[in-house]
Amino acid sequence: MNSFDLQGYHLLNQFAGHHAILDKMFSFFAQYSLELYIVLFIIAWFSMPKSEIKQRHALLIMGLSGVLGLIVNVLISHVYFRPRPFTVLQKGTFTQLIPHSADASFPSDHTTGSFGFAAASWGKAPRWITISFTILAILNAVGRVYVGVHWPTDVIAGMVIGTLCSRLLWKFSSIFQPITDFGLRLFHYGAMEQNALK
Repeated sequence: MNSFDLQGYHLLNQFAGHHAILDKMFSFFAQYSLELYIVLFIIAWFSMPKSEIKQRHALLIMGLSGVLGLIVNVLISHVYFRPRPFTVLQKGTFTQLIPHSADASFPSDHTTGSFGFAAASWGKAPRWITISFTILAILNAVGRVYVGVHWPTDVIAGMVIGTLCSRLLWKFSSIFQPITDFGLRLFHYGAMEQNALK
């Protein structure tokens, strides 16, 4: 294992098990970020003005970016397998706060999905969405190392993959407009703006 990962891992993980509030906070964000994102997506979709089409389309691209990132990770894990910290480090030299299977550590799926969601919102979604999604992504990335289940470069790679996937999806965002239109029709949204464009 390279020195950057070892030092970075211990830099964060050394605090685990010694600060109850930090332990609970990072354990929560490390485990339940997906559920939190689902709640945020639902709140965002239903809280926007009914006529808002572009921002709802941004939500779709955000979701697809996270999914694409996870697909990329699956492909990577079939080519390169990195063991998780708790499977290779000597017992007593680290603290693992949450249970986890000993599957591939690189890249971090949680971080990839989180940054896919967040990066796709940058400059495209309302500010409160961008800020909340980005903060949650950062907390998740730090938390995955803090709780002892990922190396630093796992989450860094996740950040990069998620961000690149978001950029790629935005380049081809028009392809997915029919999906957004279906969602708008389903909830009877966007009628005012669509009529104005006719």
